Amino acid sequence: MSTLHRWWQSWARGRQAGPAAQADLAETDASHTGGMPAASTTHGLSRRRLVWLGLVGLALASVAAYAMLALNREAVRISHPAVVLVKDGVRSLDEAWAVASNAAQFPAMLPGHIQALPDEWAASRPGYQGGVWYRFHFEHVPSAVDPLQAVYIERACSNVEVHLNGELIWRGGRMSDPYTRNCYRSHLVPLPQGLLKSADNLLDIKVVGYPVERVTARQRAGGLAAVRIGPLQEIRALSDQQTFWSSTLAQVLGGLLAVLGLFALGLAWVRKLGYLVHFGLLTLGWALMTGRLFPLDVPMPNAAQEVLIALFFAPMAAFAVKFLLGYAGHGVRSAGVLNGGRVNAVLWAQCVLMPASLLLLGSNHLFLGARIWYVVFSLEIFAAIAYFLWEAGKGRRAEFWLMCVALGVVAAVLGIELSYQAGLLRLWGIHVTHFVMPLLYAAVAVRLIQVYARALQTAEGARQQLEKRVHEISVEIERNFNQIAELRVEQIAEKERKRIASDLHDDLGAKLLTIVHTSDNDRISTLAREALEEMRLSVRGLTGRPMVLSDALADWRAEVVSRLGQAGIECEWRNPNEIIEEPLSSRTYVQTTRILREAVSNVIKHSAASHVVIAAEVLLAHREFQLVIQDNGKGIPLELDGRLDRGHGMTSMKHRAKQLSGQCLVESGPGFGTVIRLTLPLEMATLQQVRAAGMTMPGSAASMRSNASSH
Repeated sequence: MSTLHRWWQSWARGRQAGPAAQADLAETDASHTGGMPAASTTHGLSRRRLVWLGLVGLALASVAAYAMLALNREAVRISHPAVVLVKDGVRSLDEAWAVASNAAQFPAMLPGHIQALPDEWAASRPGYQGGVWYRFHFEHVPSAVDPLQAVYIERACSNVEVHLNGELIWRGGRMSDPYTRNCYRSHLVPLPQGLLKSADNLLDIKVVGYPVERVTARQRAGGLAAVRIGPLQEIRALSDQQTFWSSTLAQVLGGLLAVLGLFALGLAWVRKLGYLVHFGLLTLGWALMTGRLFPLDVPMPNAAQEVLIALFFAPMAAFAVKFLLGYAGHGVRSAGVLNGGRVNAVLWAQCVLMPASLLLLGSNHLFLGARIWYVVFSLEIFAAIAYFLWEAGKGRRAEFWLMCVALGVVAAVLGIELSYQAGLLRLWGIHVTHFVMPLLYAAVAVRLIQVYARALQTAEGARQQLEKRVHEISVEIERNFNQIAELRVEQIAEKERKRIASDLHDDLGAKLLTIVHTSDNDRISTLAREALEEMRLSVRGLTGRPMVLSDALADWRAEVVSRLGQAGIECEWRNPNEIIEEPLSSRTYVQTTRILREAVSNVIKHSAASHVVIAAEVLLAHREFQLVIQDNGKGIPLELDGRLDRGHGMTSMKHRAKQLSGQCLVESGPGFGTVIRLTLPLEMATLQQVRAAGMTMPGSAASMRSNASSH
């Protein structure tokens, strides 16, 4: 069995390996079959495996059937010994003088014969309906433990009354047609001490019943099982044991099945699964049929009662077939012969046809009609079992082997029951088959609950994942909303900056430009020109347009060389050898321009230098660039506290560099000139924005001035 399980797992993994693995397997098979097409080889291999699987399932079903039959025979042998046993004073009365008569007393004058017990009327007196008297002779053997004596009748169908030495001492119910139905009950009859004789006591038992032709199941045909006599205490123990197995256990199992059925219906309502509805109804129906819950004495003709009992089998078979087909997945593919509508029509039509056919056959042919229908129902269930096992085998479902054994047992129980109804088997006493079906229902219910539990666990895990994903999406939405809100604020601020820049450019810029060109005072014209340049720089900062570092260096070089040249100072500008495509934000450009202007102004006003060297360097490894401004002037004198950041705008330059996350270092001394090192970080994101937007940058400061002059 372990080898079979390992093969099953390897087969399932082979199926889940995917199309590529299946293609490789097909090519390998084709190479071993002399070039046969891979598809047909794989298909043939799959069919052979399925046939082999069906044979294994059939073998398991056969083993289950044999085990069920052997178990039932062993139970019958134990409960019905072949010889008379005397144990604890209990005697088994296995032979009686039998006389067929409806008389109120034992008809001693009528002919009779010796009848061995158990007596099944279908074999000993076919077609007989009425009463049969059984007379037993026994000696009264007093017991020292329990002086009271009792008679135990294991089964008398349909009803029984007991006479002791000509006196009626017990009656099970109505003895006239329709008889009280006591076929599934045992009888405990205490014997009055006053009626017992020391020797040659006569025990007369009258049994009334119907022939097998007038019932729909052989269990309700007339007959008498074993009779035992002995001390009341021992007889009561036998009766309690038989009552437990025949009635109490059946009622307990019926209650259990009812609970399972209701649970299955509730589960079906929650999960919206049709096959669970059918399983729940099937379980409830079996609980009603086998739970011994029907009243025993119903004032209704026997034929009507039998037809009503038989009515249960048609919907029960329909529920069983629908459950197996639904559990196999038939509801998803309702095409071809097993069309869903046709199957439903056939199953529910037979619920009407069965009672109609029994009524048409008449009360004398109920058993024949019921046997035909039982065979039809069994064939339908066998076909549904075969279909389920075929589909489960093809799908490599995990419960295939469990359901194979369980359904094999079901098939065995049906086969045993059909054999008994046909008279091929004689089952007296404890019927093991009656207890197997509830256990199978319970096993299937446990499997369904397990599947539901796994589905619930999977759904719970999916729910948690969904909640986690929803939380992540909510956080992301909130973050995006905040970003959108910030972007909206930035857009509004950008729009306002552009408006202010436009106002400055159009109004103040135009007026300053007019002063530059119309003023006769050189001082005023120079101040207006400087104010115009500062305004243009502020406008660039407000518009927020980034630019490429190489273009910025070109603008700075043009402005610095021009200013130093006007002051009579020689300027040497050293640019990097390569073209720098690094970005520079408008803020960085504006602040760097102001730092550079302040440094140039200091050189012009305070250094008395004749030569200035300005070197630009880009440090890509550190993502930063440097501007080094060095003059040959007299240097910056130390202030009273020994620091160089007092006066000459040094504090403003360092503060602006710090705002840009950079630094501005000053090295100077009297007679040694001044060195200013400005280090600022590069901004890659700004360049990406420039390239994405396809923005056109100004080429040089000269172009800016020419554009301004055109105004």
